[in-house]
Amino acid sequence: MKGFLMFLFLLLLAAIGAGAYLYVENQNARDTAKTLEEQNAELAFQVEHLEGRINQLNREFEERLAKASEEQEAEINKLALAQDELVEELKEEIEKKEIEITQLADKLSVRLVDKVLFPSGEAEITAPGLKVLERVGNIIKTIEGKIIRVEGHTDNVPIHSRLKEDYPTNWELSTARATTVVRFLEETVGVKAVKLEAVGLSQFHPVASNKSIAGRSKNRRIEILLLPDKSEVKN
Repeated sequence: MKGFLMFLFLLLLAAIGAGAYLYVENQNARDTAKTLEEQNAELAFQVEHLEGRINQLNREFEERLAKASEEQEAEINKLALAQDELVEELKEEIEKKEIEITQLADKLSVRLVDKVLFPSGEAEITAPGLKVLERVGNIIKTIEGKIIRVEGHTDNVPIHSRLKEDYPTNWELSTARATTVVRFLEETVGVKAVKLEAVGLSQFHPVASNKSIAGRSKNRRIEILLLPDKSEVKN
């Protein structure tokens, strides 16, 4: 009898232990479920917040893209008007193939063969050349938001011996011509100096073959380029 009672006592203890264990496990499960529920709620909030931020960024990107497209279109239209004005102003020189005017998107190029501006092998602008350059300058100086880059180019014929003291190579001649044009645009035409650049490129950027007289004539040139002013680009 005592053994049976002991058995029942042990069984009761086991039942109590099992109940306590199950209670603890249930409590842990409830706590875990509550924690997971809170985490899920936090994640859902973060996802909603991120989705809202993504939508906002998409709207801002689309607005900036639309604004940039409008600004670029305005720049292109502005240069197109300037090109039309230059073509009308320089019709005679264009017909003689002494000047070529081209536009590519928001860039404009005025290409003048050297005989329009300079005597052979010299960097002093001729009287007729000054008049042509003034007509060009009066139009391009009104265009805002552009850098005016003046490039001097030569053919590949070495500098004549009588000129080597002033211009040892075509580098010096091309640079002197570009600088002379820039100074005239600033000092006489009134183009702001901060908008001007002078670059001598010698013989290394030909637009035609140097094997023919006609090709070398095309390569001896001044190019006036209207380029986007990167210093005005806003972040």
